[in-house]
Amino acid sequence: MCGIFLCARASDVDVDFFDLSRKLQAANAARGPDSQGHHKTIIAPDGAGSQTLILDFYASELRLRGNDPIEQPHQKDGDVLCWNGEIFDGTLKISAHENDGVRLFSELRKMEAMERIRDLFGYIEGPYAFVYYQSRSRRLFFGRDPLGRRSLLIHKPSSSLPYTLLASVSAGADSRYDFEELSTESIFCLDLRTPSDFQKEFVSRLISLPRHSSDLAVAPFAEPSKLNTFVPLINDASTTESLAHVPDHLARAVDDLIHCLDRSVMLQVQNIPQKTAKGKARVAVLFSGGIDSTVITYLAHKHIPYDEPIDLLNVAFENPRKIRLQAEGNTGGKQKHKKRSVPVVELDTRTSYSVPDRLTGLHEVEELRRLCPERSWNFVEINVSYEESQGTRDIVESLMLPGRTVMDLSLALALYFASRGKGQVRTSLDGEAVPYTSPACVLLNGLGSDELLGGYGRHRSAYNSGGWQAVIEELQLEIDRIPIRNLGRDDRVISSHGKETRHPFLSLTVLNFLASLPVHHKMDPRLEVGLGDKMLLRMAAWKLGLVEASKRKKRAMQFGSHSARMDGERRGDTLLE
Repeated sequence: MCGIFLCARASDVDVDFFDLSRKLQAANAARGPDSQGHHKTIIAPDGAGSQTLILDFYASELRLRGNDPIEQPHQKDGDVLCWNGEIFDGTLKISAHENDGVRLFSELRKMEAMERIRDLFGYIEGPYAFVYYQSRSRRLFFGRDPLGRRSLLIHKPSSSLPYTLLASVSAGADSRYDFEELSTESIFCLDLRTPSDFQKEFVSRLISLPRHSSDLAVAPFAEPSKLNTFVPLINDASTTESLAHVPDHLARAVDDLIHCLDRSVMLQVQNIPQKTAKGKARVAVLFSGGIDSTVITYLAHKHIPYDEPIDLLNVAFENPRKIRLQAEGNTGGKQKHKKRSVPVVELDTRTSYSVPDRLTGLHEVEELRRLCPERSWNFVEINVSYEESQGTRDIVESLMLPGRTVMDLSLALALYFASRGKGQVRTSLDGEAVPYTSPACVLLNGLGSDELLGGYGRHRSAYNSGGWQAVIEELQLEIDRIPIRNLGRDDRVISSHGKETRHPFLSLTVLNFLASLPVHHKMDPRLEVGLGDKMLLRMAAWKLGLVEASKRKKRAMQFGSHSARMDGERRGDTLLE
């Protein structure tokens, strides 16, 4: 994982680039604490009337692959690569002792045609964002993985700001750039040969290379698969009354899901360098005790040495709105009267952090301890006071950009403090709390299962209004929306602590497998909540022995941790002031 920053500009642009570059480099340095490096390329004019262009590359490195120290940008014979990613699977095999960025750079340098460079990324599975300059063609390539699991922001040149910027994260609100998330629909190529006016010619020089090639059979990771559109017949969509009983027509699907997800987890937790003392956690899980995070945790246990702890990061917020509602006897959390802002009050220092995710997390870690007694499970209680959460808002809002909604903030706050990993642990439920900060640099996240397995209430609503066909259409929309939702924002927030999040459910191998299944093999909206939603995953969890987790109902992170609506009722899509 790393931070990427590139600036492409004409040499005569009248802007204080030293200050702008310094700010953006500092913002991206936090993402890669192991090393930082920069490189400048000057493209001299090769004809009358053409401009001199300057390319400033900067990259920071968090080394999580290979044995040897790595400094970015990768450079050779004028070619330059800034790589923020992991190659977990695909035809480009990476050995346990090899750095994937070094290997990818070597492969890219063998490619001549734009289409071949584009196709290379269709062979690899994993989260990534990259910037690659090919010296001999004077072309700049950049892009993100098809699901947008790594952030890359772009500022396109304008008459007042006539330069191109690419960065993993911004430096907060600044009038000198207007960043937006880079689209995942294409691999982009910017032709830098003989420009006469770089700003005015930007649009005509930017080439969008569609991800799919003419031969999809050899580019299995170019795009997410389309959903299986088979509409089940009445007799096909037989129901089940218990997770303990797997119908014959689902038995293979349950086994295949366990195998596919287990392999995804294995690829994401193996060969992580030991950056701290042996016996310290290298892997942590964003852990609510829900079915998604628990299944991921259990599978990670199988592939991490038993003498190494796994940190379970569980975050809880002191929320004055919730405290007031509970004091009024409104435990459901809904306003009984007209909406009003929470007054500024002195909060009781004894305020409980027994939020829903804390309670389910404590229950679930006990199930894990029963099933896996050989493992040391560090249940990290991360308690965030109202004062601390509000004092950190400016930092979190800066990291979120260009996200600017109420929901962005509530989710980003939860991820910021959870991924920081600073809290306390106990040796038993009633044991004394001891301060603890997780040293793990790899954080597993259960995101993606609801989109792929029908876990949202809107999927049940779609069935009620339009039957199985409406559910299929809704689930296809879920896959289509994954790249434009919040993965880039989450990456920017979590990586600010020099840590990397990995999403086993969002491996394209797992996604493509689940997309291939008929819809009634994954969910059954005719069954009750806690059984029919994500039915296939629930059956898999039961079969793994995670009986308690298999029955838990979905709860969004911002509500389970109480990071949402601290200052009163506001719609999630409301823009922040």
